Amino acid sequence: MTPLELVHHTSSPIHAAGQAFYFQPDTLAKGKEIGLDGFRFYVLGRGGVLGDVEPAVVTSAFGYFAPGLVAKMWNSGKQTAAPRDVARAYLACAEEFGRKKLADAEGLDAFNAAAETVIEGVDVSSLALFAGLAAEPLPDDAPARAYRNVCALRELRGCLHLVAIVAGGLAPAVAHAIRRPDDVANFGWPEAPAITEEERTALAAADELTDRLLASAFAPLSDAQADAFGAGVAAIAERIG
Repeated sequence: MTPLELVHHTSSPIHAAGQAFYFQPDTLAKGKEIGLDGFRFYVLGRGGVLGDVEPAVVTSAFGYFAPGLVAKMWNSGKQTAAPRDVARAYLACAEEFGRKKLADAEGLDAFNAAAETVIEGVDVSSLALFAGLAAEPLPDDAPARAYRNVCALRELRGCLHLVAIVAGGLAPAVAHAIRRPDDVANFGWPEAPAITEEERTALAAADELTDRLLASAFAPLSDAQADAFGAGVAAIAERIG
């Protein structure tokens, strides 16, 4: 399997699995314990790896959310808890989710070895959210570690996709409206922008560029590592759903 084929085969299940813990009951309960509702826990939990920064920094890293919504959630949330502390609590939720869902999954050690080869080899230039998450220490147990690696790989593709979108001259808000037309208001935008065929074409080109950029990160894997990675993603997706 070529690196590009591996990207095509694994990107969708990684995306789905990597966000599965965000609004699970246990995650929401931990946020409530800290004093944060589910959405504020999400914003500070993901963005907190950047540190106690200004909301514009979080907006730049998230890409698709309206700046006003990010500012409201970030500024009100950090009055309750420090962003870095929230991020670590959020990652602890991810790890517990991994332990619960992946306890009996096979091939996690080989998956982790392959995933970490990819993650550690990435040039993090312009990939702030991925870099922040990847810099956090990993747990030792294979299920939690595997899920943390999935979360990092999800952020990697997300960051690369933002790079590809901007490089193609497409506004992230427009890309979001094309991809998720029913979620425009949920991401803080008052209304969906008018979409042109040129913008749809630009998003398709950004998708292709994203795949190529991500494939370069998988190029160092041996055939055996690529097989282990693919098998691990399949096993993880099967258990997380």
